[in-house]
Amino acid sequence: MKLIPFFMVLGALVLPLSSTGTASTTELIDAKKYDFSLVLDIKYATQDNFTHQVVYPESRCLLRRAVAEALARVQSSLRVQGFKLKVFDCYRPLSVQKKFWQLVPDERYVADPKKGSRHNRGAAVDLTLLDLEGREVEMPTAYDNFTEKAHRNYKKLPKKAIQNRTLLEKAMEKEGFSGLDTEWWHFDFKGWEAYPIEDIQFSEVP
Repeated sequence: MKLIPFFMVLGALVLPLSSTGTASTTELIDAKKYDFSLVLDIKYATQDNFTHQVVYPESRCLLRRAVAEALARVQSSLRVQGFKLKVFDCYRPLSVQKKFWQLVPDERYVADPKKGSRHNRGAAVDLTLLDLEGREVEMPTAYDNFTEKAHRNYKKLPKKAIQNRTLLEKAMEKEGFSGLDTEWWHFDFKGWEAYPIEDIQFSEVP
C-alpha cells in the first residue's frame, strides 16, 4: 500500500458531496470541519473589530458548501507557494448586518441590510495570507480599514504589500472568487446572488 504523507492530507481534507445534488452545495456548513487546515481569526467574535464589541457568539466560519469547497482549493494551491489562509469573517446573520449599518451607513464599506450582504448569503469571505509558520505577511492595511489605502487598486504602498495583495487576489480568482473594490480582504463567490439572505444563528448549524 502506498503511504500518503500526512502534510498532504492535512492540506487537502475535503468531505465528499452528498448525493442530493443542488441541496448539498447550498447548505451552510462549518468550513473548519470541511478543511481543518484553515486558520480562523473571526474578528466579530472578539472586541478586535470596528465596533469594539463582541457581536458573534462563536468563532466559526460558516459558508455555503460550494464556497467552502472552493476555499479549500485555494488553500491547497497557496500551500505549494509557501502560504496559507487566515479567515476574518464568513457568513454573517442579517441581524448583525443591521447593527453594522447603524454604525457605518456607507455602502462602500457596509452593505445596506435592506439589500443584504453577500456575507448574509454565506457566499463571501474576508481573509488574508500567512506564511507556513503562521505569521501574517505584509498587506496594504489592517482588517476593516475604511480608508482608500484598503482599496484594491491603491498603489502608494510598499512593493511587498502590493505583491501579496495580488497573490491573494489571483489565487482567489482562480477558484471563482472576485474581490471588492474597496476592501482588499473581501471576496465574493461566483453565483452569490442565487443564495438567499439568511438570519440563521450560528448555533443552528451543526
